[in-house]
Amino acid sequence: MILAIDIGGTKTLLGLFNEKGKLTKTQKFETPADYDEFISILTSEANNFIEGKNIDTCVAAVPGTLDRSKGIVLALGNRPWENKPIGVQLTKALKIPVHIENDANLAGLSEALLLPDYRKVAYITVSTGIGGAYVVDGKLDKNLIDAEVGHMMLEHEGKLRTWESFASGKAIFNKFGLRASDITDPSMWYIVARNIAIGLIDVIATTTPDAIVIGGGVGSHLDKFKERLEEELKIYQTNVVNIPPIFQAKNPEEAVIYGCYAYAKNYKK
Repeated sequence: MILAIDIGGTKTLLGLFNEKGKLTKTQKFETPADYDEFISILTSEANNFIEGKNIDTCVAAVPGTLDRSKGIVLALGNRPWENKPIGVQLTKALKIPVHIENDANLAGLSEALLLPDYRKVAYITVSTGIGGAYVVDGKLDKNLIDAEVGHMMLEHEGKLRTWESFASGKAIFNKFGLRASDITDPSMWYIVARNIAIGLIDVIATTTPDAIVIGGGVGSHLDKFKERLEEELKIYQTNVVNIPPIFQAKNPEEAVIYGCYAYAKNYKK
């Protein structure tokens, strides 16, 4: 069996997969702000969660930058944790091999595998921040595995700013005082689509994907702004930059946890 851990800024999700890839059990708990407290609680919760089970390996998803070879989280986007040996500590505490990977990469991997007809898939998550993944032939592209698309510097309203500073869920709330789920005004969705398009066209131009998947809290409302987004992207289309089909994430709530399973299966090959 495979243990999957999705470490979020507010919640941590545990998932258990059987040999056939079926998610048989889940459990969620609050993510403490203190790192040592988090490791203590996670160790206790995970050991109870897998008690009596034969676990082959574990993949832990983290929202930050990593040193995979050493099992170290270098920095997290939503916690002041730097140079923390999460992978090493969990391997010792759980007595099973634990591999760490960026959560957006894992979500992108699982969503790309749901689109087998497309060889190159770019995944963009628009939530509190903006993240992404690039999957080729069913595997994460190692050349772009550490890319931070949300931190691309783009011109916006006469200034150079990071993409996520004006197009993320947080930026949407700061501008309108509303979460994406509460927006009903088409003019607001027009602005959301325009701001996402400004960065997305650069992703398309540099990775030339066959398909794009948009996930995250804002992405889950793609049906409300997809048409406008496609119209905005067509403005930037050229004879060498084509706009691929855009899909909404099929499994937004559990994309990361399923990505943990897919990553573990690939890792064992």
